[in-house]
Amino acid sequence: MIGCLCIHGYTGGPYEVQPLVDYLEQRTDWKFEVPTLPGHGRELDLKGHYYQEWIATAELAYLELKKTCDKVYIIGFSMGGMIASYLSAKHEVDRLVLLSAAGKYISVPQMYKDLTGFLTEAFRGSLEENELFLHYQNKLKQTPFPSSVEFVKCVQFTRPFLKDIHNPVLIVQGKQDEMVPDKAAIYLEQEIPSEDKQLVFLNESKHLICHGKDKEELFETVISFLTR
Repeated sequence: MIGCLCIHGYTGGPYEVQPLVDYLEQRTDWKFEVPTLPGHGRELDLKGHYYQEWIATAELAYLELKKTCDKVYIIGFSMGGMIASYLSAKHEVDRLVLLSAAGKYISVPQMYKDLTGFLTEAFRGSLEENELFLHYQNKLKQTPFPSSVEFVKCVQFTRPFLKDIHNPVLIVQGKQDEMVPDKAAIYLEQEIPSEDKQLVFLNESKHLICHGKDKEELFETVISFLTR
């Protein structure tokens, strides 16, 4: 049996990767694990949680899959991509998919572009209808500063393990990502020594890549990589 572990990002939840999970579930007989990292989910409760807990939760989910599965694939989104990279370096992982992985952060040019758009919409009186603005406004209200420090620590801790990844890797990055810059994907490709790695840019996708305009292309790219 094949197991597939999907890890969401910082201040997110399983909903970030759920469209991809649904797509794969409909087309495979794999066993899926999509854990909610401590303090995360639709309603955030991050205070008092540490990056070690987030890594440990994902690692336990991997170990549960490994009990019954001959092969394990890991898909990681944003911070979850860095946790996935750590697990791939430490454990026996057959294939690794990194989506908008936060190896480097933040995309200042794209964020400036988005903020400029927010200001324009504010003058027009339509800002409250902007889903991207509402998404980040809600997250900012629920995110304590110490938790963001834990996010940075998580990235810093997992980054050195990139050099120990030798299994097949697919790296996918949205060209309009407002959080993770293009250079993050290029950095990952350069740091990971695997001889079997593929880098794909999606022109119309922002950070929430599984919900973006290119999601059908994303889904087809991922399943092709995992089943080839």
